[in-house]
Amino acid sequence: MRDQNMARGHLIRKLAKLNERIVELESKEAELKQVHDLLEKERETFFPILHKAPYGIALIDNDGKFIYINPAFTNITGYTLEDIFAARGWFHRASPFPEYRQEIISSLKRDVIQKGVDKIFSVVCKNGEMKEIEFKPTLLDDGRVVVILSDITERKRAEDALKESEEKYRTILEHIEDGYFEVDIAGNLTFFNDSLCRMLGYTKDEMIGMNNRTYTDQENAKKLYQAFNKVYRTGEPIKGFGWEVVAKDGTKLFGEVSVSLIKDSRGKPAGFRGIARDISERKRAEEEKATLQEELRQSQKMEAIGGLAGGIAHDFNNLLTVISGNCQLSLLELKEGDSLKGNIEEIKAAADRATSLIRQLLAFSRRQVLDMKVLDLNIIIRDLEKMLRRVIGEDVELVASLADDLGTIKTDPGWIEQVIMNLAVNARDAMPSGGKLIIETNNAELDEPYVRSHVAIKPGRYVKLCINDTGIGMTSEVREHLFEPFFTTKKKGKGTGLGLSTVYGIVKQSGGSISVYSEPGLGTAFNIYLPRMDESLEDVSKKVTRDELPGAGETILVVEDEEDVRRLTVRILEKQGYRVLQASCGNDALLLSEERKEPIDMVLTDVVMPGMNGRQLADQLIRLRPKMKVLYMSGYTDNAVFHHGVLEEGVNYIQKPFTVDGLMTKMREVLDKSSSALV
Repeated sequence: MRDQNMARGHLIRKLAKLNERIVELESKEAELKQVHDLLEKERETFFPILHKAPYGIALIDNDGKFIYINPAFTNITGYTLEDIFAARGWFHRASPFPEYRQEIISSLKRDVIQKGVDKIFSVVCKNGEMKEIEFKPTLLDDGRVVVILSDITERKRAEDALKESEEKYRTILEHIEDGYFEVDIAGNLTFFNDSLCRMLGYTKDEMIGMNNRTYTDQENAKKLYQAFNKVYRTGEPIKGFGWEVVAKDGTKLFGEVSVSLIKDSRGKPAGFRGIARDISERKRAEEEKATLQEELRQSQKMEAIGGLAGGIAHDFNNLLTVISGNCQLSLLELKEGDSLKGNIEEIKAAADRATSLIRQLLAFSRRQVLDMKVLDLNIIIRDLEKMLRRVIGEDVELVASLADDLGTIKTDPGWIEQVIMNLAVNARDAMPSGGKLIIETNNAELDEPYVRSHVAIKPGRYVKLCINDTGIGMTSEVREHLFEPFFTTKKKGKGTGLGLSTVYGIVKQSGGSISVYSEPGLGTAFNIYLPRMDESLEDVSKKVTRDELPGAGETILVVEDEEDVRRLTVRILEKQGYRVLQASCGNDALLLSEERKEPIDMVLTDVVMPGMNGRQLADQLIRLRPKMKVLYMSGYTDNAVFHHGVLEEGVNYIQKPFTVDGLMTKMREVLDKSSSALV
């Protein structure tokens, strides 16, 4: 019995333990079911997400095998899980180039798996297409790796295209000669190319952030602001407006600028961009062209006036010769106190003014006959200095700065004196309250740039005469008309307006150039350039005194087709003690010479006559009478005299109308020469 009880007790205990085990198993089964339900729930929640995700997702185990990929992975690469179950085989297909494949594997181990660094690789898809794929890895706690794949092929292409475009854009900007710039709304430089740096002379470090007011003056800064403001308001670009800037070294540059608006991502104005072209050379060329055109216009005007003056000069000069000559003869015969003397003096004064007017017009138009001599300009100025001081007055200081090694020039000494006197008088009138008149001489070399901006002058060696004053100066409008005949700023009756035009003509006829620099309130400077000569100086200091003027019984043959002029000339010569023969033309003069056995000391002949001209007559007379002296006279301009072969070096010539003293002086000068005159 006892044994049975023990067996029953043991069995009960075993049943109890079994029940406990059953309860425990049932409890674990419930837990497992709960976990299973939870996993199913999570699977039902996340699997669609993984399945529908737009990014490729892959799960890789510790051995590097792909244990899961979502559909997007397959869509991107074309590979299924069966294709890439073993990573090594897939790598051979996805990256067939061994070196690049090895680089990918090393990078995956070093950066992607261990460090979780994003990487971009070129992958060959199942269809053979090459794609740029970005790998974003995440290392799990159990050593597995989740990789998210993004197809960035199009983005990469766009980035590469943008990079290529930017590189091309940068290359273009760096190689174009025009300056490119970008500024913010305030006008501060934010970007620019090397050409702009070279243009302005600044380094990139100096220019970054620089405001446009730094390299321009107030007026041009305002002009630029107005242009920017217009672009800002309208949104429309402005093309090719002129702008003056100052480079770092102080050089003024003329720019042609185009500006457009820069907008931000919201379409709001963010700044300006533009192209700046240096047109300084073109601007200077245009200014030179304008100067040349103005000089050409001035030259054409001179030609027109000269043509008019030359056309009337001969007749006027003959008339004035007769009027003035007869006045002088009458004055010599009239006694002091004679009632007619005053009238005749008035007539002579009027004739002298008319003579001066004709000569000034001819000088302006470069048709005046010049007695060209090789001169030292310093000597001319020193000889004039005393007279200049009287002309300018005590309240104007005269300063002469004359170069010691000054070269010689070739011009008419009387006319170059007239140039200096006219400019001195002009300077005096510009200094009503006193001031300083400075006369300077120097040697100068005129180069091609200077010559290009001046008409009818060649590069070479010149003597420079500069006459400066500290007077009231002049406006650009006055400067534009300064050398025109009859132009004057003086009150009516105070000037003829021919002083500076005469200066212009004399300088030009002497082969030189004249320019003026002046600003209101800053005085005026006239710069004259005359060709430098290599010839020896000629003596122009010897003057014949009035006591030496009368003739000594010499025989003079006067040949003149104008009867009034011939008759007057004969009267003058006879009154001065000469024996006079006269003829109205060349043929009559030759007949008279052939018939006369006695010597004829001189022939005084008009240049332009009907039939035989003066030069032809002189040539024939000299063959008959080798010792005969020749003196030409004419009322024509230098063109006509030159055409008839007279204006040559050494030829004796006197311009009509002449005074009694002028004719007598020239007669004695020619007669007293030791050798025969050139004809």
